Amino acid sequence: MCDTFVALGNSTVDGSVLFAKNSDCEANEAHEIELIPAADHGSDELLQCTYISIPQVQHTHAVLLAKPFWIWGAEMGANEHGLVIGNEAVFTKVPYEKGPSLIGMDLLRLALERAVTAEEALNQITTLLETYGQGGDCGFTHHLYYHNSFLIADSKTAWVLETAGKQWAAQKVKDVRSISNALTIEKDWDRASENLVSHAIEKGWCKNAQDFSFARCYSDFIYTRFSDAKPRQTCTFNSLKSLEGKITAEAMMTLLKSHQEGDHFDPSKGLFGADVCMHAGPGPVRNSQTVGSMVSHIKNNGNATHWLTGTSAPCLSVFKPVWMDAGMPEVGHSPTGKFDRASLFWNHEMLHREVLRNYPMRKPIIQEALDHFQKEFLDSVAEKDEMSAEIRYNYSKECFERSREADTTLLESVQSVSANSGASSLYKKAWKSFNLKAGLKLS
Repeated sequence: MCDTFVALGNSTVDGSVLFAKNSDCEANEAHEIELIPAADHGSDELLQCTYISIPQVQHTHAVLLAKPFWIWGAEMGANEHGLVIGNEAVFTKVPYEKGPSLIGMDLLRLALERAVTAEEALNQITTLLETYGQGGDCGFTHHLYYHNSFLIADSKTAWVLETAGKQWAAQKVKDVRSISNALTIEKDWDRASENLVSHAIEKGWCKNAQDFSFARCYSDFIYTRFSDAKPRQTCTFNSLKSLEGKITAEAMMTLLKSHQEGDHFDPSKGLFGADVCMHAGPGPVRNSQTVGSMVSHIKNNGNATHWLTGTSAPCLSVFKPVWMDAGMPEVGHSPTGKFDRASLFWNHEMLHREVLRNYPMRKPIIQEALDHFQKEFLDSVAEKDEMSAEIRYNYSKECFERSREADTTLLESVQSVSANSGASSLYKKAWKSFNLKAGLKLS
């Protein structure tokens, strides 16, 4: 389960495009940040994606990916031209292809590598979709099959693309837009697959073209309902609309960190429900956790500052700046599903999972420090944005290093408060199981 949203230049403070996404995966499905340089390829070269190989193109653009460690593709990312994309799992009536195919995260990366603008990326994804379809297991330790929606943006425009098998509809964004784990396009698409309506009529999902709605006709009601997509999408969209003309990168970060219960939020309570900043819990409905977050600030000239956590729970993380032309600083070992403190993701998990043992009492201890780091980074980037690549690289490196050091220092403060939070036995059991499978031992 994930949330992605965008604000075009007519809705932001400085006229830039702002894009944001939370990547929600299994608790131990470690998140990885990777910068892959542009490359030229041979005319007969094949490209191995997550499950299948397809013909490679002659040139691929440099891409910055934020992704589950075990797949080829990514849940969110950007390329050197200021193009950004995020994907969402959506659940439809069209049968899922369980054999090897392109998964949605592969389609996302392929579009970033092969397109310059948002519309070109839309064309790339729909062409690949109609050629290869979409399918394959997207679960890390549990089988998970779904279709995909995408939010695609560049420095001037943005598109929402929603799919069901090989069927699809696309809508151009006018100001602000958000998507979650549900189809949202009704009848007002700007582009669509050739037999989108006739296929629904043939299947008996609607009586005629006048009765057709893509979201209503193609959605799987049960899975969509349990994804809690509607309240999350409503939250992000209404928040953006209320801030139109005043939206900043900081505002996008704040929205990614949000919980419906605000300061009274406690992840140990409840068997159901989901927030924009998602926290895993017991049972099949709450097995997703926000494992990484991204905010992209794309200027009119295409230059972009990308803010990434690389770590779980944006409410407990700091966004660090990355400039693609400057390079990605070293952030430690590539993560796996097993605890490794030498990786960015797992080093932060020590702090994250200790806070979860008494979130209401332990989070306030570190909140001021997290807010201080975030404000300092945001203020400093405003000064460094137009400086040399070397200066920006060194500052990016400094931000990652200081954030990592802070995780260790704050861990000691958190552990000084009792872990006896009064959480339910089901919640404690769930996190005990997550930790055991990861080989992570808490104090």
